[in-house]
Amino acid sequence: MSDSQTTIDELRRLVHDFVAERDWQQFHSPKNLCMALSIEAAELMEHFQWIDLEASRQISTDSERLAEVGEELADVFAYTLALADVLGIDLADTLRAKMVKNAKKYPVDEFRGKYGTEG
Repeated sequence: MSDSQTTIDELRRLVHDFVAERDWQQFHSPKNLCMALSIEAAELMEHFQWIDLEASRQISTDSERLAEVGEELADVFAYTLALADVLGIDLADTLRAKMVKNAKKYPVDEFRGKYGTEG
């Protein structure tokens, strides 16, 4: 099922059930999940290390490299879902609130086409 046909809750339950079937909850402290998330993010970054901006954009045209990047991104997402599950964070509500906060911090008329640190 595609992104447009899948809810965050369905994916969260998928990760939760995977962990529960293996009795891994005992290892899934917020600290451990945060560390695992950081490690997976670093593994994702490895695919972009030492290449220029254009080469990073071209990864989408290389099916093998794109699949590898997708797997690392899925790992990052799975650990994000697991951490949210353990902490009881509603990701949809939290993301919406954060985007409202970001919109105030980075007004369109001041930041269109500029890096977030400019202004």
